[in-house]
Amino acid sequence: MTYSDTMTVSHLPDPVTQPGFYQDTPVKRGLAWVIDLVFVSILVVPAVVMTAFTALFFLPLLFLIVGFAYRVLTIASGSATWGMRLMSIELRNANGQRLDFTEAFLHTLGYSISVAFAPLQLISIVLMFTSERRQGLSDMVLGTAMLNRRA
Repeated sequence: MTYSDTMTVSHLPDPVTQPGFYQDTPVKRGLAWVIDLVFVSILVVPAVVMTAFTALFFLPLLFLIVGFAYRVLTIASGSATWGMRLMSIELRNANGQRLDFTEAFLHTLGYSISVAFAPLQLISIVLMFTSERRQGLSDMVLGTAMLNRRA
């Protein structure tokens, strides 16, 4: 084994010998994103009401903060948001383990940066459909991957 071979060692399932772990994950991610959007919207509504609707002036910022906290906390607690859980997918790090709080925070930060810049989000989506492990940009940077949960 050469030095370059050790740089690509991963404890994630091999997409060639175990393709079922990655099957349909880009589509499931998209559906999970829609479900999570609904959950975040439900969480934002009480905040708007409790501020006597003044939060409407800062709605995009409120949505960003609530969505960021929702993603970090749900990913840190179960390696998946509620939408991901409903779609039976979860994030795993390069060691094949569930994400801890720091990894969840970094993954959410990468996702947020990608969403903020449309070209990055487009590149990330294309990578999810074309890369071997169906990884987006933040997944590639962190070494994480979205997997189908075991039955």
